[in-house]
Amino acid sequence: MEEIYFGTYTKRQSQGIYKADFDNETGQLSNLQLVASQQNPTYLAFSADDCLYSIASDKNQGGVASYSPDFQPLNQVVEDGAAPCYLGLDGKRDLVFSANYHTGQALIYKRQDDGHLKLVNRIIHQGTGPHAHQDHARIHFADISPDRYLLTCDLGTDDLTSYALSESGRVQPIDNYHFPAGSGPRHLAFHPIFKHAFVVCELDSTVHNLIYQGCGNFETYQSITTLPDDYSGFNAPAAVEVTSDGWFLYVSNRGHNSIACYQFILDGYIHLIDIVPSHGKTPRDICLTADEKYLLVAHQDSDNITVFQRHPETGKLTEVNHDFYVPEAVCLVNRPRS
Repeated sequence: MEEIYFGTYTKRQSQGIYKADFDNETGQLSNLQLVASQQNPTYLAFSADDCLYSIASDKNQGGVASYSPDFQPLNQVVEDGAAPCYLGLDGKRDLVFSANYHTGQALIYKRQDDGHLKLVNRIIHQGTGPHAHQDHARIHFADISPDRYLLTCDLGTDDLTSYALSESGRVQPIDNYHFPAGSGPRHLAFHPIFKHAFVVCELDSTVHNLIYQGCGNFETYQSITTLPDDYSGFNAPAAVEVTSDGWFLYVSNRGHNSIACYQFILDGYIHLIDIVPSHGKTPRDICLTADEKYLLVAHQDSDNITVFQRHPETGKLTEVNHDFYVPEAVCLVNRPRS
């Protein structure tokens, strides 16, 4: 048994952050509970000491909220303007990062001894791209590489930028990888064994398979579509998940409303092995369960979670159910429970 936590929008029926129980034997979700009332907690992250951090909105302000392990509010660090869209953690340096799509900024917070957050630095990007959604810099990801460099994906400028990072949150730009114009890099995940990184690009529905040379440096290797050849409608990929053994990769397609499944081969390439319907509208986030026997999909616009059973040898997905209700779910975090 484990607990699944849901970040949501609160534009219609949702009241904040929810959790549910997941049965790893039956593949069933149950017992939905509201754990924290919060406006638009669209992304969540747990620290090693079980403090919870979430995106926060408060009237016309946005930022990050912190909660104790029993979900009591600790503090909010907000400022005028739209809320961020992503949260990353550096547990060794006790730093939290937020990425703001609307302002083109990445904010760095220092965790205090009791879990409170203090804003310590701000990265501001400039630039544009050829796509209509690239009218200015739009940072959509800010998190740590395996060797602890800070990385940002900028959907507005088609850049993956790396920074050296100090214990106090000071940064120094190291390198910049530029994607093809109009790609829109959104999220990044690393291979757990080999020196590869997978970047989902929202604007052209591709996954870029990069060689990570270490020290914040990336090299081009492969680009592959997230869609079937005969699809020409709107699509915007969102989330990417890599299995802990590194053999399989999953990406959610908003618009096509599907999950693209890839296999990693020892030549370093990923191969598209299947695209399955997500059984909902706007699959925003996906997560593997702790045992990786299942993949869960959160649908923003149809208010349902789909559970897929995952074949450990082929990586292919089989639907178990798609009728568990969570309002406006856009983030999934699994939390094993004894």
